[in-house]
Amino acid sequence: MAILIDTAMWPWRDWLWCHMISDTSVDELKEFAEKLGIPERGFQGDHFDIPEHMRDVAIAHGATVVTTREILQALYSAGMRLKPAQRHGRPADVPIHQP
Repeated sequence: MAILIDTAMWPWRDWLWCHMISDTSVDELKEFAEKLGIPERGFQGDHFDIPEHMRDVAIAHGATVVTTREILQALYSAGMRLKPAQRHGRPADVPIHQP
């Protein structure tokens, strides 16, 4: 059981974002995110989108740094990867945050 996180490289609303997953269960992932204070709105069905300023916090609390390819392999291996239509989109009413 591990929480995995990749490099923050995807730009959105003035921040870079990364992905955080559990290689075991969505429940483990949600519990980890809750401990860090990461809002539920970042949950995308099989992963959390994490802003770059929270990445180091996640790593300090035990998340393992991996490549994006390893994130995808872990999701597929665990049978947790959802099709794009099954994943949650970012709601239109999420406010723009300024770093």
